[in-house]
Amino acid sequence: MQAESRPPLSAYIRTLNEARMIGDVVRAALQVADEVVVIDSGSTDGTKEIARDAGARVIEHGWLGNGFQKRLAEDACAHDWLLDLDADEIVSPELAAEIAALFAGGEPPHKIYRTMLALVPPVGKPWRGFGLQVRHKLYNRRAVRAPAHKAWDQFDIPEGVVVGRLKEPVLHYAFTGAAQFMGKLNRNSTVRAEALKLKSRPYLALRILFGFPFYFAKKYLLQQYFRGGVYGFALASMSAYGRWLRDVKMWERAHGGARAPSDKNIN
Repeated sequence: MQAESRPPLSAYIRTLNEARMIGDVVRAALQVADEVVVIDSGSTDGTKEIARDAGARVIEHGWLGNGFQKRLAEDACAHDWLLDLDADEIVSPELAAEIAALFAGGEPPHKIYRTMLALVPPVGKPWRGFGLQVRHKLYNRRAVRAPAHKAWDQFDIPEGVVVGRLKEPVLHYAFTGAAQFMGKLNRNSTVRAEALKLKSRPYLALRILFGFPFYFAKKYLLQQYFRGGVYGFALASMSAYGRWLRDVKMWERAHGGARAPSDKNIN
């Protein structure tokens, strides 16, 4: 789509050392977005240069937290209509055409659009028919803003607002393998355990003792990871562990944090 025919839509991306995919993400977003704004919080791997070369406007700013960083990005965009992308999310040509069609007659009919995430695992084909995550990535900032929160970055739907639906998903290249996936789960569990309201010790104890199989069942059965075969089982198990790990870290927080080991206990 030529620049002069793109709708008044700004895509924004938060980055920190995302050289692996940022060029592809920016170019894919520019299929439909009039501009792409990258908010970088200190990349040292060439992310900023790659993003600029791909056509993005790059703004450098220290990390404020998940929701706060999105708010910074929202304010930096030229248009009210926004497309929220992570640095590993690709807008397919089909999704770009669907979004462009919403603007064909002027303002889209709804202020917020449900936008599904389809995992593209490192093993096998994209999970287009199962394991989808619900997001609301296309929205008008006059109707809703990202939450002012350090951990959470997904907004609540305002009362009375009718949400539209996009049929085509965003393709999510979430990780390159099990090691990277576990690292992301570990980091996310730390951020949320520290930022969320502290649960009671009895409640946390029950979750630690009995929560894991329920976390696994939610992924494997309800979200149909079983359709991903052996790798689907593995991802459901790792996802459940990451959720369980948040409970353990909150338990540590409830007890005043882990003690630093003495020298004699260090192997």
